[in-house]
Amino acid sequence: QVEVVESGGGLVEPGGSLSLSCSASGNRLSIHGMGWSRQAPGKQREFVAVHGRGGVTNYADSVKGRFTNSREDAETTVTVSLQMGGLKPEDTDVYYCYAARDKDYWGKGIQVTVSS
Repeated sequence: QVEVVESGGGLVEPGGSLSLSCSASGNRLSIHGMGWSRQAPGKQREFVAVHGRGGVTNYADSVKGRFTNSREDAETTVTVSLQMGGLKPEDTDVYYCYAARDKDYWGKGIQVTVSS
């Protein structure tokens, strides 16, 4: 079992910056990828960013050049930090962190609101 816990988020004005952090912990850790998706009410969850174990990163076109997902691996914990800049009102969503091992393990989600 892998426990995924997010932190950060909140309210920011358009054009501002915000960061999210996520840690995944558990026994026999072997996280292949760790990243973020987001979901607005009534909409499907959409991919935002992922960071693979080998250092390969991938981003949704809508956030490329604005968001950066970094990863740090420790013995029993993997942490990713999503640095978000140039935020737009359409970035307002609940952001979910996930860790991919034998299956995807999801966090509970954290609210990001971009509004003036």
